Amino acid sequence: MEHISLLLAIVIVTALVFDFTNGFHDTANAMATTISTGALKPKTAVAMSAVLNLVGAFLSVEVAKTISSGIVTEAGITPEVIFAALVGAILWNLLTWLIGLPSSSSHALMGGLIGATIASVGVSGVNGGTVVTKVLIPAIAAPLVAGLAAYLASRLTYKIGKNADPKATKKGYRAGQITSAGLVSLAHGTNDAQKTMGIITLALVAGGVLSPGSNPPMWVILAAGIAIALGTYLGGWRIIRTMGKGLTDLQPQQGFAAQTSAASVILASSNLGFSLSTTHSCSGAVMGAGLGRKGGVVRWSTATRMFVAWGLTLPAAGLVAAGSEFVTKQGDWGVAAVAVFLVASCAAIWLVSRRQVVDHNNVNDVESGDAEPAGVVTTAIAAVTPPPAGTPAQESPAPEFKTTIPAPATEPAPAASV
Repeated sequence: MEHISLLLAIVIVTALVFDFTNGFHDTANAMATTISTGALKPKTAVAMSAVLNLVGAFLSVEVAKTISSGIVTEAGITPEVIFAALVGAILWNLLTWLIGLPSSSSHALMGGLIGATIASVGVSGVNGGTVVTKVLIPAIAAPLVAGLAAYLASRLTYKIGKNADPKATKKGYRAGQITSAGLVSLAHGTNDAQKTMGIITLALVAGGVLSPGSNPPMWVILAAGIAIALGTYLGGWRIIRTMGKGLTDLQPQQGFAAQTSAASVILASSNLGFSLSTTHSCSGAVMGAGLGRKGGVVRWSTATRMFVAWGLTLPAAGLVAAGSEFVTKQGDWGVAAVAVFLVASCAAIWLVSRRQVVDHNNVNDVESGDAEPAGVVTTAIAAVTPPPAGTPAQESPAPEFKTTIPAPATEPAPAASV
């Protein structure tokens, strides 16, 4: 760690701050469904997730290599550029956390890095092919693949367990859900902690501490793992509420299907070196599982806001990073000004969040605005989805409702006799 300048130290600390925000921003990916179904108590869930995030950070460095030497060219990248990229990513993470929307920390980081690089050295500094193949395509494919897998898995679990004892089934699926939640946490540490490792490694290369193409040093891996674990333990309760209760209402069978599907997609992408968004994968899996139960409802107004946030992540973080890079170019006073702006913005967002506190005590409370009837898409899917074989009782509510219509006509008789 010798020859680390003051600027480089600031960049490393800022990267670890981003890693910390990544932890509490993405806790919902692993634990939202486990908390919402009651499989684990909120504080127990985030503690378990934190430990497994730390373990996962040591399992692979493939994604870190993609970040440090794949998305942007190392030539011409300075510590100032990386600092500006982190500013854009951190502010986007905090803004989306404030409004409780699960957006991608990974894409915030990618957008910040791309925007700052373009502002510094131009478009030539970005490896467009890598961005398309390892960022954009997985961003579109991940929620679709995870959602379809969760939908099919949910349908299968209900079909297999249709004749089983409901109490025993629920207990078994809750145990499975805890296991799958642990797998998602492990996958999250493997995927997301590596992004910060890659950024710090890129900064060390830009500062002349490491040679180009180097793997992350052990102290970088350890620091990134601890930072994301601490953030995870705090719990991003606002986003947990949205993922657990705001998108759909899940039963233990669906929670198990959603988490298992998401973990499979995330772990596969980590081994391939894809900078996958765990948020996209888990959100897609939750929606797919929500549709996998007959009569399940996905709250599409919430989903639409989430999709808009996904689309804005790359450009929004990139614009903030580009503006920050323009200021840091002015010299030491520019770096200081951006640092002050970042600290002040973080403090302001935190103060605003205190007006309506969401924590482990009220994370499962559903606000009145969250009660949303089935939308057009959900209704259409329910209409074309065949009922599970041997379960005619599930369709009985409709005729039963009709038989209650004449009921008022029979009520006046007792009233008249009185």
